[in-house]
This record gives sequence, C-alpha cells and structure tokens, in this order.
Amino acid sequence: MAEIMITSGFDFEGYEIKEYLGFVSTQTVMASNILKGLATGVTEMSDAESEKLTGKLEQANDIAMGKIKKIAQKRKADAIIGIQLNYTQFGNNSVGTVVSGTAVTLQKKIEEDHIVSKELYVSNYYNRLVPRPVRINLTGNNKDVKISTSFYNYNMDDIRAIRADVELTNLYEEKLLLKNLDFVFERGNVTLIESAPIDCKLPVKDILLIKDSKVTISKYVTSRGVFACNDLPINVDMPLHRLAALKEKRGIDAVEKYKTDGMIWTCNCGYVNEAGSEECMVCARKQEDMKSTSKFNPDEMISKMQTKEYVIEIKDVLMEYIKDIDSEYRMELLEIMESGLQYEKTRGNMKDTVIEKVEKVFEGH
Repeated sequence: MAEIMITSGFDFEGYEIKEYLGFVSTQTVMASNILKGLATGVTEMSDAESEKLTGKLEQANDIAMGKIKKIAQKRKADAIIGIQLNYTQFGNNSVGTVVSGTAVTLQKKIEEDHIVSKELYVSNYYNRLVPRPVRINLTGNNKDVKISTSFYNYNMDDIRAIRADVELTNLYEEKLLLKNLDFVFERGNVTLIESAPIDCKLPVKDILLIKDSKVTISKYVTSRGVFACNDLPINVDMPLHRLAALKEKRGIDAVEKYKTDGMIWTCNCGYVNEAGSEECMVCARKQEDMKSTSKFNPDEMISKMQTKEYVIEIKDVLMEYIKDIDSEYRMELLEIMESGLQYEKTRGNMKDTVIEKVEKVFEGH
C-alpha cells in the first residue's frame, strides 16, 4: 500500500490482518520557551501562550506520525494498529510526543455473496407426450438471479432446448411473466432433464416471496428437429401443499390422484385412460399398482367429516371406517384425533386443522 493506514483500534473494516510485524515507536522533541514559566512556578498561561503551545504540540504530533509511518514502511507493513500518542516534558524546557503501535500487513476481505434460492413445483402440465415441466429453481445473489427448469421426458427423446414462458406468482398474488426463455440441456436423453441456469429478470429480494410457478412451452428441439407445442397446459386442481405431498409419494410428474368410475381411470400423471387399459398411455404407470397402494378411498370419509362440527364427532366418523383403512395409517389417524381433542379443550374449534391433517395422510391415495 502506498500510504500506511493507522488506527487506535485493532482492525480495519473490510480488511483482515495477515501478519504481525512487531512493536514500533518513535518520539519527537521540540524546544518550547512557553514551558519556561511553568518550570519557575507560573501556574497560569495566557490565551496567546496556550495557542502557541498547542501549535507546537500539533507540529510534534505530525512529525512523530510521519516518522513512525516510515519505520513501518521499512518493515514492509501496510498499517499500524493500537496507535498510542503521549506527551512528555523533557529537560531544558522541551516538550515531546511519543507514538507507538504494532506494524501489520493486511489483506482485503473477500466479500461472500449471500445466496438466496427457492425450489418450486410447476402447477400446470401437458396431458400428452411432450416434455413436462415439473420443477423451477431460482438462485440469486446481489449481482444476478438465475432460473433453471426440470422437465419429465416420457419419450426419452434427445431434447436439446426448450423455449417457454414462465409465470411466477408471489405471496401477494402478484404475477411476473418471463417470456421466451431458452432452456438448454447438456444431457437430454434421460427421464428427468435439467436445464443449465440462465439469467432471470427478478430482484433477488423477491425470490423468497415466490410461491407458485407455471410453464407454457412454445417449441422444443430434439435430434429429430424442431417441434411446436400449440396446446395450452392444464392447471393442477389442488392446493400447492397437497400437490407437493402427492409428488413426494407418487413421483415428481404426478398431478392427480388415481380415481376410476369403472369406465375410465385417471392416472397420477393426469391422463384419463379407458377402463380396459392396464397401463397409462402417457407415463406407463400400471393401474393395478395404483389400486394396490390405494385400497381405501378416503374421499367419502373426509366429506362426511366436513359435515361435523367438533373433533369428537370427526373421530366417530373415523371409527366407522377404521376397519377398511390400511393398517399403516390407522395409528397416525388416531394420534391426529387425540391431539385434536386435547387442543380443542384450550384453543377452541380444531375441525379444519384436523381434517387438513387427515387429508395429508391420504395424499396420493
């Protein structure tokens, strides 16, 4: 550093001490006839004499500081910490300044960027064999924000790029539309493809406010050519927390609970198949597998619970169906009821909370 930094403290903002080079000190002595009167017992000093003495002391300070900086420079220091400045009276009516401190070398602190990130499930989908957007990732710092998208690749096509619009919704229900984003893939011939991050026109402070994302594809590129996607995606018909629970149990591409009326059946991927189809035409899930993991349909029971007012009545409904419920869920449901009964004594009506917890148990079934 060209100029030696000094402080009476022991650090400098934005820097860290790299090496301690040892104690340094110097002194400056200046003759002053003003002190002659003091030495002979004069106890009062005129304003003129006071100003003259002050000027002499300031001059001594400047000289001493300059000398100690030169000493520090010879030691190849960047700064002196713990600077102490003291005045002393020498013989022959002289006054002096003594300066001391510790010479150090410094290095500038590397500022760590505060990273903010958010992962969101996409809450719309295409009900045919095109790349299905399933997840959005937002990552940002004080310099920029990046967005990347994951797509479910049912056909295992060698997908190289996808152009799409992304709609983000925040907690205030405000929407931001990012148009014509080009997502590029290093490896596009696997089931779940993840794009490289690209710049996103979103303030970093807004990332944590985002609660929902929707993706609309305009075209995509495979090794076979460029394909347009003119269909409009379907919005998921369930709350976001239920969608997340469904995906955790049924796969990241899941958007619907399995259901059937004997004539048709709806797959977890959302595609409606004919009753005679053993597996889904889009995702190849087997109907029998979904049936075997969903022996009990909770919709009727939950609908009946919603007509009740208090947890004790809701528990009575549960007990009507308990023998038909898979054993792995029974204990959890009973614990929910007992907890609800206890809280209802002190917190008032717990109906909505208990039913929400029951619904969560059966997400995806």
